[in-house]
Amino acid sequence: MTITDPIGDMLTRIRNAGMGRKAEATMPASKMLVEIARILKEEGYIADYAVEPASPRPILRIRLKFTPDKRPVIREIKRVSKPGLRIYVGKAEIPRVKGGLGIAILTTSQGVMTDAEARRRGIGGEVICTVF
Repeated sequence: MTITDPIGDMLTRIRNAGMGRKAEATMPASKMLVEIARILKEEGYIADYAVEPASPRPILRIRLKFTPDKRPVIREIKRVSKPGLRIYVGKAEIPRVKGGLGIAILTTSQGVMTDAEARRRGIGGEVICTVF
């Protein structure tokens, strides 16, 4: 089966696994998905991630993080830029998610990074998703 939007698929799998209180979510791996998982781990939204070799493609396994009362740490995860409508922002228009409580993940000329990092470096890019 061909997936036309692997990033949207990843976010949906994470959202569904969290709502179902599953310990982990698995998906086909790519460089972009691994970078998004890296940012989610650095920002404390997921417990861990691993790329496992498999045929025909490697598998990205994401361990989700839950609060002590068993609620998922990721309350909201949304795809912003879609294959049919790309959303690009300059350094002055980078969105703040929930007044700075959440993060926006951007692809820039210097790689995949959070909104805070892009603001610090003074560069804009494509807004991939927002996480709160």
